[in-house]
Amino acid sequence: MDRIQENQKKTVNLCELYAEDDNEVDEKVQRGLDAQFLLRSTPEDVEKYSIHLRKQLMEGEGECLIELGVPINSNSKNIKTGIPEDDMQKAVDAHQKILEKIPAIGTLVVRRKQTGNLVTEVWLVRDPPEEKDFIEARVAVVGNVDAGKSTLLGVLTHSALDDGRGAARTKLFRHKHEFESGRTSSVGNDILGFDVHGNVVNKPDPHNHNLDWVQIGSDCAKLVTFIDLAGHEKYLKTTIFGMTGHMPDYTMLMIGANMGIIGTTKEHLSLALSLHVPVYLVVTKIDMCPANILEETMKNITRLVRSAKKLPILVRTMDDVVHAAVNFPSKKVCPIFQVSNVEGTNLPLLRQFLNIVPLRRSLNENDPAHFQIDDIYWVDGVGTIASGTLLSGTIRLNDILLLGPTSNGDFQPIPIKSIHRKRMPVGIVKCGQSASFALKKIPKKDVRKGMVLVDPKTKPVASMLFEAEILVLHHPTTIKPNYQAMLHIGSVRQTATLVSMGKEVLRTGDRDKVQFKFIRQPEYIRPGTKMVFREGRTKAVGTVLSVVPQESLAQQRAKQKEGRNKHYGKKTGGPKPPNGKPKVEKQLEALSIDKLADSSSA
Repeated sequence: MDRIQENQKKTVNLCELYAEDDNEVDEKVQRGLDAQFLLRSTPEDVEKYSIHLRKQLMEGEGECLIELGVPINSNSKNIKTGIPEDDMQKAVDAHQKILEKIPAIGTLVVRRKQTGNLVTEVWLVRDPPEEKDFIEARVAVVGNVDAGKSTLLGVLTHSALDDGRGAARTKLFRHKHEFESGRTSSVGNDILGFDVHGNVVNKPDPHNHNLDWVQIGSDCAKLVTFIDLAGHEKYLKTTIFGMTGHMPDYTMLMIGANMGIIGTTKEHLSLALSLHVPVYLVVTKIDMCPANILEETMKNITRLVRSAKKLPILVRTMDDVVHAAVNFPSKKVCPIFQVSNVEGTNLPLLRQFLNIVPLRRSLNENDPAHFQIDDIYWVDGVGTIASGTLLSGTIRLNDILLLGPTSNGDFQPIPIKSIHRKRMPVGIVKCGQSASFALKKIPKKDVRKGMVLVDPKTKPVASMLFEAEILVLHHPTTIKPNYQAMLHIGSVRQTATLVSMGKEVLRTGDRDKVQFKFIRQPEYIRPGTKMVFREGRTKAVGTVLSVVPQESLAQQRAKQKEGRNKHYGKKTGGPKPPNGKPKVEKQLEALSIDKLADSSSA
């Protein structure tokens, strides 16, 4: 039985447990749980705590953080926190028994000191591991060129420190020119797997340093995918596509301690904030940076974070990691890590943060399937492979989905013959996960980035024209109708013309409702999707409000045929001669000429 059916059963059970009559409100259920309920372990408290844990696991997609010694849903004003240090083991034993019944697996993260001899313990609770299924988090890695993005990912994923000369980053490069220049130019994907207890499961090959993705996928309970983006300004188009098309859950913004906030750092931060992706900062190269320069860099970073209306948290201990991870999805805090890839300073704290940071995605598992394609490959013997992210619903093997839109705006039915997640064959992919599908008998040239695979029930319609609300972040002069710019909407990337707008002109800082029209071909976009457009130094962000459906080629032909039938049905005065005069008029003219000739001859 897959996890979706289990979740649905749990939801039904929860609804039954929470269902109460309006007239008979049980005061005991309303009372909540105090800090020391585990020491008593009454059947009623155990049942309430089990319900609370199941709910947390469902919301966290199979994982959650629990602090023992903290009241749950307590309404009392004087909340006491903590369990006496001598009694903590008894509370832990009771907690473990409850986890076995759920079933779930708990791992101690950190013990926190409270007032007096009271303590609390933070536990990471996860569902038991299932083969070919894991929790997936996507992290976009951005920052200025030479900030150490690829080097840090090489150190994290291969568990080996750098030599200070860029040895770690060479394990991630894909192109010859990247090895020569040392700069990433493409969107790279690197993975870091954690088992159910939070230990790293990446085991690089000792000879060629390659990672076995299938082994990592089968051993891990949580898998973090790093989307390694380019830092150089000339690759900004690729970076924007990585941020919009690959749907990251979090953004890791990297800053070199010795260089500070330069180049595209602010640009990348504003892009992440405008797409509403939570950001945390990593300051690298602290081993080679003088203390006074590091202090100056940290002052500038704190100022930058506060200008974005976020609270900076400098992470120095495991307690800071837990505090940052719990509050991170709220988007109100910005954790800052200071690391060294050569000496390994604070790298364990960064790994633990990635292990425990909770997912807060809005899941639409019961909605119709909508899969966004962000990359296409050709594999000999298999054919065309489309990879991307499932935005809603669930896709299983042998499901029939609609692929499109084509250049005409049509969608064609396609059966799903194989599904892979991180190079591992699976039978099902769920909302929020990334996957690859084999598309049988479809040439690679007929599939492009920006296409979608959708459920036939949705009856998808492509569109050329749509309305959006935009905010102009920067423009040197003014924007007027017929202005053209490159739009990024999810994995869609196409130039569009600004057809109409509410104001006469738009300047920096203006907000307005506008209409865009794609110049090349129709696309499938949904209202509510975030969009970014840029052209030269112009930058603007916005949200799609509504879509004007485009008629498909088949619909256009049907209308033309109908029009022709109507035309043929009309009664006309017969075919006209070449000079445009009807036949009767011609005969009359001829008759009058004959009469004139007769009269003249007479």
